[in-house]
Amino acid sequence: MKTECSAKTEPMTTDLRHEIGLGGRAPTAAEPHPAERPDTGHLIRGHARVGEWDVTILTDGFFYLDGGAMFGVIPKPLWEKRSPADASNRVLLGTNTVVLRDGKQTIVIETGIGDKLTAKQRELFAAKSLLPSAFAEAGIALDSVDIVINSHLHFDHSGWNTRRDASGQLVATFPRARYFAQRGEIADSRLQRERDGVSYMADNYEPLVATGQMTLLDGAAEITPGIRVELFPGHTPQLQGIHIESHGQHACYISDLIPTTAHLDPVWGMGYDLDPLRVIEERKRFLARAIAENWLVLFTHDHHTPFARLAWNDRGRPIVRMHEPSA
Repeated sequence: MKTECSAKTEPMTTDLRHEIGLGGRAPTAAEPHPAERPDTGHLIRGHARVGEWDVTILTDGFFYLDGGAMFGVIPKPLWEKRSPADASNRVLLGTNTVVLRDGKQTIVIETGIGDKLTAKQRELFAAKSLLPSAFAEAGIALDSVDIVINSHLHFDHSGWNTRRDASGQLVATFPRARYFAQRGEIADSRLQRERDGVSYMADNYEPLVATGQMTLLDGAAEITPGIRVELFPGHTPQLQGIHIESHGQHACYISDLIPTTAHLDPVWGMGYDLDPLRVIEERKRFLARAIAENWLVLFTHDHHTPFARLAWNDRGRPIVRMHEPSA
């Protein structure tokens, strides 16, 4: 397998800063993040093949979150060995969008952070809003997309579901696409709970629900032949993984159940997880299948390793396994 890494705003409240794990200013151009590499700025993060499906990984741009929030109860001396932090304790994360094409249809999984954050939010996250540019670089027209699937509806996974047109109206970024999300995600987002309400931005999905362009699912479902969703609750109660199957090959976009390769250990959860104990059990369930059946695992926030095949090490821990380049 070959991987090509090729308007005035209100100030953010202290509560909001705490909830989304912000930790100070972003590194400047003269002060790169320690996780940056020569290819970090590439918009196309990788290519793979799953049977008839051509898999292209695009990015909305890397961003930053507090390392303590990303690794929960794991001490910094441990997690920093896997995910180096900057001077503000922030780790570098990806916004991986998966584009699937089989010559008949084009399917998009996840749509990044988008361009509807306030100026202050953009500064704090160092959000870049590059997904349309990534589609253009890959030669994929936005209006060629047939299906968009959101694993859940947090703002960093659904931001480019919509955009503002020249008149300021919210419209679908992928105008011809049918969108899919879990009905329970919509219900949870509307509760605006103190614990996770800030993670949901209604502009990313409510216009699509209102027009019927977004189909609301109730649990596991087949979206189209070879593409199906399955619930892996814990991060949110309705988080869904997306299975991709063709000619005996299997890949799975597991989203925030295992956001990066640094989170493979079942107990290395995030402070953002609503049900940490359920996350551990769902990770164990997923890993047992993915490793035994040699799935290609697609990671949502791993900027430098957007996909990998996994194995057990000699201590029974899940690790990334090297795989042979494809033709």
